[in-house]
Amino acid sequence: MLTFHPHFSLSTFAFLEELAANNNRDWFSDHKQHYDNEVRAPALAFIEAVGERLPGFAPHFLADSRKTGGSLMRVYRDTRFSRDKTPYKTNIGIQFRHEAGKDIHAPGYYVHISAVECFVGIGIWHPPPNALTAIRKAIVDKPQVWSKTRNDEQFNRWFSLSGNSLKTAPRGFDKAHPLLDDLKRKDFIGIGNLAPALVEQQDFSNIVCDYFTVGTSFMRFLCSALRLPF
Repeated sequence: MLTFHPHFSLSTFAFLEELAANNNRDWFSDHKQHYDNEVRAPALAFIEAVGERLPGFAPHFLADSRKTGGSLMRVYRDTRFSRDKTPYKTNIGIQFRHEAGKDIHAPGYYVHISAVECFVGIGIWHPPPNALTAIRKAIVDKPQVWSKTRNDEQFNRWFSLSGNSLKTAPRGFDKAHPLLDDLKRKDFIGIGNLAPALVEQQDFSNIVCDYFTVGTSFMRFLCSALRLPF
């Protein structure tokens, strides 16, 4: 019988380490119950807990605690176009997407838990060309708003801007623009690193929501640029 653990624990990290060392279908099949107990159960409980707070600061983002197809990302890797044919992800990925988004390329909040690193992510990863252009135009049109958001002292204590960038100015944008480094960005994401000890806290959902709340101005800017409600 499945025992639902109320929060992530040392056992969660132990399972992820064992999976990394035994990333094959036979091992996973033999330890499926452990996956359910130590990973999926606490992840779904975490999603429900975040879902209780999310409407208070980001009402258009979704916390979906279904076992499949919801905020908890699949443990199965897509190996079709990868040289790495190991079948399972060795991290827990949890996403809280905008209601208008259909995939991970929409604005969203993200939590990553693994034996190697843990972090909170906010923003938009690999936006499609039209969305990327819209964000860049918003930076040009509202440079003061963007700069205030990016340079906010509290935001920079909790997050670091990350992702890929072009080597030169994007087509159609001024090569001498004072915000060129931001215009060259291909991803608009903020990353906040987490100590594993925080992940194991019973109030981990509140800790994560505190991170999300600090990113409010950043997320509001992106949603505004994409004409999405925030």
